[in-house]
Amino acid sequence: MNKACSYPQPPNLGGWETPIKREIIDGLISELGIKDFAKATIREVKQVAAKAEAASGVEFIKMEMGIPGLPAAQVGVEHQVKALQEGIAHSYPDIQGAPVLKQEASRFVKAFIGIDIAPEGCVPVCGSMQGTFASFLTCSQCNRQKDTVLFIDPGFPVQKMQLQVMGVKYETFDVYDYRGERLGPKLESYLSKGNICAIVYSNPNNPSWICLNEAELRTIGTLATQYDVIVMEDLAYFAMDFRKDLSQPFAPPYQATVARYTDNYMLLISGSKAFSYAGERIGVTCISNQLFHRHFDDLAQRYEGLPFGLVFSTRMLYALSSGTSHSAQFAMAAMLKAASDGTYDFRREVSVYGERAHKLKEIFLRHGFYVVYDKDLDEPIADGFYFTIGYPGMTSGQLARELMYYGVSAICLITTGSHQEGLRVCTSFINDNQYAPLDERMATFEENNPSTHPLPLNLLPRRS
Repeated sequence: MNKACSYPQPPNLGGWETPIKREIIDGLISELGIKDFAKATIREVKQVAAKAEAASGVEFIKMEMGIPGLPAAQVGVEHQVKALQEGIAHSYPDIQGAPVLKQEASRFVKAFIGIDIAPEGCVPVCGSMQGTFASFLTCSQCNRQKDTVLFIDPGFPVQKMQLQVMGVKYETFDVYDYRGERLGPKLESYLSKGNICAIVYSNPNNPSWICLNEAELRTIGTLATQYDVIVMEDLAYFAMDFRKDLSQPFAPPYQATVARYTDNYMLLISGSKAFSYAGERIGVTCISNQLFHRHFDDLAQRYEGLPFGLVFSTRMLYALSSGTSHSAQFAMAAMLKAASDGTYDFRREVSVYGERAHKLKEIFLRHGFYVVYDKDLDEPIADGFYFTIGYPGMTSGQLARELMYYGVSAICLITTGSHQEGLRVCTSFINDNQYAPLDERMATFEENNPSTHPLPLNLLPRRS
């Protein structure tokens, strides 16, 4: 064992030769002032990996960043360029959004989710990040008695940072032990307090890749109506449950959604992952017809009697950015139209993420790892953009740090609101030529970190 290593060691941690010298990683972590690697942010892990790669000459297999790893949808690029060439850049965009985008967003929702939202309720935003920020602002001001947001975790850690920035309180629970029939009572234990203004979750989930099913969404929707709470459904990974054929427009099966079970909903649809259009910061927040026109007393007093939807657009978005990139709106409209027309199969384009996940899981499982969130109730978890791994006898921080010595970077689940020991693995930047070196490195990892038991009792993946 390397006695110079000062951080807490797991029981079976070996000290044999690793692809990257331990002192390089340890020195960089110390240099960056990271006290607890379990809580290292995505950007910090990325920085350590980049510097270690440069210092060692060993190529890192980077799994920490959730950035699209595919080319942007060509139909979007073409229409954005065309809009720019025609002079759209000189004009401020309408705060409500370009009519063509609003119309195509409404049509897309009908084509792939199977619900009706009027074009007026489909409001373009500078990516779902801005959509959630404006949604949090609006929801948290509807009723002064309801000042807290509830997260069904794990989830996107930056959303909690957004609430920290705006000074809004939040509560959270890890859905790991509360799937199926257990979800309702757990939710109601929070909602019954009367202080929850909104419920937030992603579906498919970042990072676990669980997909809440229609029964669970019915539970959420029913309780949202009963307790008058707004549901913010983050569809950043739209239709990426690759166990189902969700690629056919205007035909079932559709993307699962809470919108079938309540009128109190906002859908956040991003161009970043489904269309690999992350760089242009474009998305659409789709507000139910009823919620868009609903008047809340506290909002009315603060914003001249405006209904929810117009507070969202003409107050929150106007104050934040005075609209969304004009040319990017034409790109988004074109991508949504092509998908709804059936001329652009975005699902086929992004299915490579599922193929990568399948290959990566096989490598990790063969070398003693396990999938932390491994089940959707009684069904195996889907392969997709993310998955989660753990290793017997190691905490999240120990595993994340140890893998850095092998040129593999990932973030700890604790940073996503999970209570489980393990890491989030992102498939987006994996290249075909990296599977073989990953296999070799994980074989060495397993040899250096032998486990005396397949899975410790406290780390056994539990079933709902």
